[in-house]
Amino acid sequence: MSNSVPNEVSVNINGAEVRAIAGEMLIAAADRAGVHIPRFCYHERMSSVGMCRMCLVDVDTGRGPMLQPSCMVPVTEGMSVDTQSEDTKRAQEGILEFLLVNHPLDCPVCDKGGECPLQDQTMAYGPGESRFVEEKRHYEKPIPISDLVHLDRERCILCDRCTRFADEVAGDPLIHFTERGNSTQVLTFPDEPFSSYFSGNTVQICPVGALTAAPYRFKARPWDLDQVESTCTTCSMGCRTAVQSSRNELVRYLGVDIESVNHGWLCDKGRFNFEATNSEERLTVPLIRDPNDERQLLGSDWGSALANAAEAILDAGSDGIGIIGGSRLTNEDAYAWSKLARSIIRTDNLDAQLGDGLPAELVHSLPPATIADACEADTVLVVGPDLKEELAILHLRLRGAATKGHTKVVEINAAPSGCEPYVERAIRCGSGEAAKYLGEILNSDDDLATRLREGSVVAVVGRSSMAESDHSSIAVAALIRDELPHATFLTALRRGNVRGALDMGLAPGVLPGRTAIDNPSSALADIWGYTPSMKGLDTTGMLQAAAEGKIRTLVLLGADPLSDFPDRNLAAEAIQRAETVISLDNFLTASSAQADIILPTTAYGEQGGTTTNLEGRISRLTQKITPPGSVRDDWMIATELAWRLGGDLNLTSKEQIWREIEQVAPSHAGVTVERIMSEEAREGILVQESSVEYIFPSVQEPPIADGYGLRLISGRKLWDASTTTSMSPSLRPLAEAPVLKVHPTDLQRLGISSGSDVRVISTRSTENLKAVADESLERGTALLPFNQPGFGANRFIDATAAVTDIRIETL
Repeated sequence: MSNSVPNEVSVNINGAEVRAIAGEMLIAAADRAGVHIPRFCYHERMSSVGMCRMCLVDVDTGRGPMLQPSCMVPVTEGMSVDTQSEDTKRAQEGILEFLLVNHPLDCPVCDKGGECPLQDQTMAYGPGESRFVEEKRHYEKPIPISDLVHLDRERCILCDRCTRFADEVAGDPLIHFTERGNSTQVLTFPDEPFSSYFSGNTVQICPVGALTAAPYRFKARPWDLDQVESTCTTCSMGCRTAVQSSRNELVRYLGVDIESVNHGWLCDKGRFNFEATNSEERLTVPLIRDPNDERQLLGSDWGSALANAAEAILDAGSDGIGIIGGSRLTNEDAYAWSKLARSIIRTDNLDAQLGDGLPAELVHSLPPATIADACEADTVLVVGPDLKEELAILHLRLRGAATKGHTKVVEINAAPSGCEPYVERAIRCGSGEAAKYLGEILNSDDDLATRLREGSVVAVVGRSSMAESDHSSIAVAALIRDELPHATFLTALRRGNVRGALDMGLAPGVLPGRTAIDNPSSALADIWGYTPSMKGLDTTGMLQAAAEGKIRTLVLLGADPLSDFPDRNLAAEAIQRAETVISLDNFLTASSAQADIILPTTAYGEQGGTTTNLEGRISRLTQKITPPGSVRDDWMIATELAWRLGGDLNLTSKEQIWREIEQVAPSHAGVTVERIMSEEAREGILVQESSVEYIFPSVQEPPIADGYGLRLISGRKLWDASTTTSMSPSLRPLAEAPVLKVHPTDLQRLGISSGSDVRVISTRSTENLKAVADESLERGTALLPFNQPGFGANRFIDATAAVTDIRIETL
């Protein structure tokens, strides 16, 4: 009886029968069979080019064995391959001798030394000596081809990995082969630096030290590094990473290839922001506002700081406290604070989002999709933020699906985005009008309407502009749910573990395990003892209440409302009017600098636990270094506060916390500590069950802009004034100054020349900015990045309004 399955073939490799997938490259089949074939140019996530010839093997063609590059030869039934023949060995020796003709052999000063494929394969397959005695090729070195990447052309072996990645994967063909013959080299054009958001990946995949990363250059040797696998929390994608340290200092992050999420790629922000954890600006001891001089913060011991915090919480009462933030926390930390807020403080005023996301009930109730689902769907409908700026690796995954597969990406947005080069159709709409435009398409005889109704659809839905309320996104989700019932959703949530924080109940009206506040599980009711019966306030509501004097104590869980909340004026008034502001943070941010009590917390790399990505995929976080000073985990602070408030959370460790989560959270039942620590969790454990129902409110269309005003559009940039960027010396210079972009017709109508300074007026503020013309914008709109150095667009935005209109005039 045959054991063969469809699409499989039998291949003989070194005398052993191997089952392979029909059509796959021989080198890939050998890898899965445990037979290593040396290579330099081949990479499993990019096309094969056969550049280096290091993977030559003997293949029986029927007329005798012939050397063929295994990265270019697809397997066929009955193929016979010898990877260890004498001809193969001689070919490998010859290739290596040829590659070393011009290689400088400066291994003692090369960052790649000790982990270099050229070193390793020369030792394993090389001739042992060189016959070349002439002068080697020389170039100026190193050349900084960007702020983050340096190029050493003498070391380059022309494998084409970096150029293929930039072109095929990133879609940023900014690094090329130049010249010909012996003068061929990799280079950028003088007027086009390698300004890609993904440039660090070329350093990681370079098989020699030709490309090196400026933040890691000359920092450590591979044998000096300790490494653990963890999960990136820069955004909500949850990319798998290798975290490396030397002498208790983070020195490098590497992408780990997992099929479910990032395929080994990282954005440069996620790759290089380890510098923030190492920053000398880190808070290391508690700080308390000097009662004799409110301008001063004084160092304190933990006992005094926690006693003051507990006193402020008690004085405020359950209705007078608001807890904002939590997306920086691990799942275990978020659970501890959710339990503290509801069972001890007895408030439901808590929200992990900062007025820039979607209602937690909506996130939990939408039919869920995975990243893989999106990459295999007939159509991906993107109605949300610029994915390249805010969810950079999701952008890469969708780009790959659109350029290499059958997936069609359709984007509806008020402003141009980084996705446009690969989308099938980019539909420009007015701010807040996405649902209106989508409805018109679905009710037309457009081919797109037919494809959406008949094919598989994944909708990526989120807030496309910080200057519009969540009403537009809610309306889009409602329309897709009603008109396309077969569609599934990826919610484009901002910030790292925001999905995990929502899962753990850091949202009004939602308890841990994606259950409604009026329907707690029996286990939760038994263990917690008390939960509020009424839904509390979200971030906007808490800030409004604080500004009105109704909330007396604000707790900021790694949150910076002055920088991140859409309405800076409301946030500033709330912080000023609150009697006590308690901040748990790593740094003195704009908001924590105004707090009365500041409690220093552990940062990424210093904490263990779990995190949950935008799919609902739970992944491990692994502690790598010891925290500085006396900083504490957030869950420890919660347990200590509970004790000082007269209660007891009965939480003793991250592991014990997770065991309690498994008990009380219905959606997480069966996700045991043992599963989380197993090899299964390397790909993440997908949790998508939910019992929460969302009642869609009636949403009115945004008001029509008057003839004089411009409708403001504001989105985040990858390089902004966020803490991780501003506290990382290598990343800080990449954040550009804010510029207001306006259609040239509007500038001409107002008598303003491009590049001139203008006065920008909204109902919230009047500020001076530089205005430049941008023809890609719709007339009547103005585009301003949300949080750039020295200026935040949230000075103009009214969080209580559906949209924000501005006026501009000459100075």
